[in-house]
Amino acid sequence: MAGNSRRKGAMRKPGTKKGAVVGSGGQRRKGLEGKGPTPKAHERPNHKAYRKPASAQKRPQQRKDSGPTSELVAGRNPVVECLRAEVPATALYVALGVDADERVTEAVRMAADRGISVLEVSRPELDKLTHNAVHQGLALQIPPYEYAHPDDLLEAAKNSGEDALLVALDGVTDPRNLGAVIRSAAAFGAHGVVVPQRRSASITAVAWRTSAGTAANLPVAVATNLTRTLKDWADTGVMVAGLDADGSITIDELELANGPIVVVVGSEGRGLSRLVKERCDETVSIPMAAGVESLNASVATSVVLAEIARRRRVAGRI
Repeated sequence: MAGNSRRKGAMRKPGTKKGAVVGSGGQRRKGLEGKGPTPKAHERPNHKAYRKPASAQKRPQQRKDSGPTSELVAGRNPVVECLRAEVPATALYVALGVDADERVTEAVRMAADRGISVLEVSRPELDKLTHNAVHQGLALQIPPYEYAHPDDLLEAAKNSGEDALLVALDGVTDPRNLGAVIRSAAAFGAHGVVVPQRRSASITAVAWRTSAGTAANLPVAVATNLTRTLKDWADTGVMVAGLDADGSITIDELELANGPIVVVVGSEGRGLSRLVKERCDETVSIPMAAGVESLNASVATSVVLAEIARRRRVAGRI
């Protein structure tokens, strides 16, 4: 049939849009010609790498490490609790037209008594300051905490005339645990707490509140490398005791309590890291009733510090 035959010279029906019957019209030859090397990604206008430098120029440059910044505690109860605990604060923000109940009145009174600036702001502005948190018309500005150096803790122990009693936290990331440890350390006569620079809770408003203000009186240091800090302390004669569920001794056998000692506490789930555990002179366990796997990090710290304080009282060292 004309137009459907494959033989050379066959005729097509008029009006069809198909190409030539014989040959490719040079298309195959052109397709075999080289097009040169593929342009790099940043040279192709439709590639995201081409558009990235232009968009980066439009955005202002931001510092990756802007350092510590102030923190805002939002909500009536949290603000009142922080003021009662005498957490350092620089300003109290009160929303205009707020319903002044007893908590608002108490917060304003305590702030005024402590010389903290009381600033009235609009509710939209307070929403912006607190990043739309539930502030209930109150927010308290907390300045960044000033950490000590690990050597400062040994110096504080030396100046006290007592054997050093220090606490080191290894992998404790809950600021409430950190605050509770600080409170227990202060209650049982410790000279300071050290936390690692990475993978650790920091002194936030939550930690301030949990410590009941004792963070203002007990130095907290940051160790760039906790293992190295423990080694440096050990070189000065401080014994290292790590809390561990499978410890080599129990707190009933903790004879190291009557000398310079640092108690190392790991996270509740993971416990002590391998390198820190290898640095310990002793690993200490707390005897517990059957069926209880472990204690909260702050509770375990309180138990051991209480035992150390008891032994030192009996020995007449405090």
